[in-house]
Amino acid sequence: QLQASGGGLVQPGGSLRLSCAVSGFTLDDYSIGWFRQAPGKEREGVSCISRLDDSTHYADSVKGRFTMSRDNAKNTVYLQMNSLKPEDTAVYYCAARSAGGSSLNLNNYNYWGQGTLVTVSS
Repeated sequence: QLQASGGGLVQPGGSLRLSCAVSGFTLDDYSIGWFRQAPGKEREGVSCISRLDDSTHYADSVKGRFTMSRDNAKNTVYLQMNSLKPEDTAVYYCAARSAGGSSLNLNNYNYWGQGTLVTVSS
């Protein structure tokens, strides 16, 4: 299971840290992705971290503002979000895949958690 948390209301320019707690499997055996879905829009990839080498990849829209990390000892993945913009408003989901490295393609992920809502507004 994956459980995302840490969402909330934040002003533009602010920061939030999302957490994705994993249970039932060993985190370092899986690549993890963060995805988001804004109202009326399709779900999109935000960032991902590879099980193979811990390399990270980011969508162009969040590069330089978001940082993804993992703590295998705590079975938790984090998404540090800085310089938030109103267009970052969405429900954020974490997902896991056991095969291959990281990917921003949601179709490559086997397991999904419930989302956490991030609202960026003044």
